Amino acid sequence: MTALELAAEVRSGARRARDVVDEHLATIESRDNELNACNLVMVASAHEAADAIDATVARGEDPGPLAGVPIALKDNLCTRGVATTCSSKILEGWRPPYTATVVERVLAAGAVPVAKTNLDEFAMGSSTENSAFGATRNPHDPSRVPGGSSGGSAAAVAADYARLALGSDTGGSIRQPAALCGVVGVKPTYGLVSRYGLIAFASSLDQIGPFATTVSDAALLLDVIAGHDPMDSTSIASAYQPVLPVVDRGVDGLRIAIVDELVDGDGFQPEVLDAVDQAARALEKAGATVDRVSVPSARYGLSAYYVIAPAEASSNLARYDGVRYGLRVDGNDVATMNARTRDAGFGPEVKRRIMLGTYALSAGYYDAFYGQAQRVRTLIIRDFARAYEQYDALLSPTSPTVAFELGAKAADPLAMYLSDVCTIPTNLAGHAAISVPYGTGEGGLPIGVQVLAPALGEPVMFRVARALEEAAP
Repeated sequence: MTALELAAEVRSGARRARDVVDEHLATIESRDNELNACNLVMVASAHEAADAIDATVARGEDPGPLAGVPIALKDNLCTRGVATTCSSKILEGWRPPYTATVVERVLAAGAVPVAKTNLDEFAMGSSTENSAFGATRNPHDPSRVPGGSSGGSAAAVAADYARLALGSDTGGSIRQPAALCGVVGVKPTYGLVSRYGLIAFASSLDQIGPFATTVSDAALLLDVIAGHDPMDSTSIASAYQPVLPVVDRGVDGLRIAIVDELVDGDGFQPEVLDAVDQAARALEKAGATVDRVSVPSARYGLSAYYVIAPAEASSNLARYDGVRYGLRVDGNDVATMNARTRDAGFGPEVKRRIMLGTYALSAGYYDAFYGQAQRVRTLIIRDFARAYEQYDALLSPTSPTVAFELGAKAADPLAMYLSDVCTIPTNLAGHAAISVPYGTGEGGLPIGVQVLAPALGEPVMFRVARALEEAAP
């Protein structure tokens, strides 16, 4: 049952929210010892919220568009009084004094949070193996990764722990795990969804977005969380245009193109490229015009990202000093205490990126590395702008491969980073993108096809995604 259908049944009184929540909590209890998708299961608060929704329905009132729908929250979204760890020892046990705007909005819409989900520590990774609390496993094959960094949220939806989930996407951290777990994942336009209460990784790239089992459910959740927030200085001030009312308008007359640079190169599995070709043919059959287009600077996206993102991370993570909150390891003086706290609290991947970012920002290297990366970012924005002058949306694989085995890339950071080669350019440009399940590859594992759109192009993007969903093998 979809989230839309489930909410309709709860709102009508046909089903009790408490029963719905208990069913999903039972699934978590039966599977999560194997999958490790959850850092915290919120049994008591979920029951309290469900009972409140049932009472609202009994009074003849409307609990909201997500009435009684279980939702999972990535564990870098602050929830007042609830442990929020970013899957890091440095924040283990920390309870925020405030709630993220997106969490407030899903609560106001009647959704019921059932779990805080596992992630790569501070959202730095592509496999959810970098968590301080153990790796998450793919529900389709527990010997494989679920993708990352929002692997816990993707796995939670794929395993039916929750009908919906929220993740964050800095370089592909919603779309790539969505592809590997066979669910829908959306990276909205930068600024369309408030980042207030999201624990920062790279502030100019981070964006919160939905996971769902259907395109319509993802549209429903985006409509709930999107829109201006005065608490976020980067929030877009213009009125939000809902996407759920337009998802079924079809693609007749739309102009779509496959991005050459995102299907060329080593490391792409043939089945993944075949899926993109099949998707293109399906869109043509549905009435769209499909072509190929070059976005030349997209091939440099990975290199620019792995300078910009670590540089911003080195600045954002400087706040974890053992003084104000989180872990503290004592020393003879403040400098020793800082060093010991960070050494004990941060994992290897976080340390790697902090050091890389600090180096890129250091005197004598700033222009050569960070400045140059920002210039490449500008080129990427310009090249995409030229492509969108000709086309309404673009097409590519989401991930070059299906889910890989646990540990297969853990010792080779570069191989791991290449998992995000198709998703990173969208973050650098600040545009929108969505991953839609489209058939299977090696071992029957899911493949995701990515639809890219310009800033605030979500209405057209969702129309294309819905057409792909209908045509998917």
